Order: sequence, then structure tokens, then C-alpha cells
Amino acid sequence: MQSLAMFALVVRDYDEAIHFFTQILDFDLIEDTPQSPTKRWVVVAPNSSTGARILLAKAVGDAQASRIGDQTGGRVFLFLDTDNFARDHKKLTDRGVKFTRPPSKETYGWVAVFEDLYGNKWDLVERVS
Repeated sequence: MQSLAMFALVVRDYDEAIHFFTQILDFDLIEDTPQSPTKRWVVVAPNSSTGARILLAKAVGDAQASRIGDQTGGRVFLFLDTDNFARDHKKLTDRGVKFTRPPSKETYGWVAVFEDLYGNKWDLVERVS
């Protein structure tokens, strides 16, 4: 059996990314281990998550820096499931998160598109059975 354990998200700065994910999105900081004077192993995940974790990878060089905030050419990149869409949409809005597509009811549930601190697009989704 296989599962997706972790993926890297290219960031500009470790501490600003940690702040966004832990203070704005309420993710847990799973690990923050120095690897060298300029590199850290920083892992975050939604609280109580049994799914994939995010490795916050600080960009090294111009090629990586050019991908910050646009790792997928403007497509929605990440999908954040919630058990209470209205609660989480309000919380994120109150915290200044930019929504680029307002809430809509789809066949699979409620969804709205928001941007993280760098401009990567996320779906906030409450799925219906």
C-alpha cells in the first residue's frame, strides 16, 4: 500500500511561511530542524491531519525563487478539506486571507478559492456525501 506522505512548497522565508501556516491557517508545526546555517527542515500539516504534510522549502537560486507563489502556472494547487466550510471561510476572511473565488455550492460540496501568502491558489472544500 502507498500513500502520499509529504510534498515541498517553495517559500521565500521560513519564518513568514511558518507564521502563515500556523497562525492564519491553524496548521501544526510538526518539525523545524536546522540542517545548515541557511537551511531548515520545516514541516507543517493541518491539525489532526492523517494526510500529507507540507515541507516548507526555502528557495535556493533564481530558478526556484521564480516559482514562489506560482508552482502550477496559476491553477489551484492545493485542496484544504474542512468539516465546516462557513466557520473556516469566515475565520480565514477575518484573518485577511484573500479569496479569489467566492463560495459556491457544487455537486461535491461547498468550495471557495483562496491564496496563500505567496499567491498559490488553494480550494477550501467541505465535501458532501
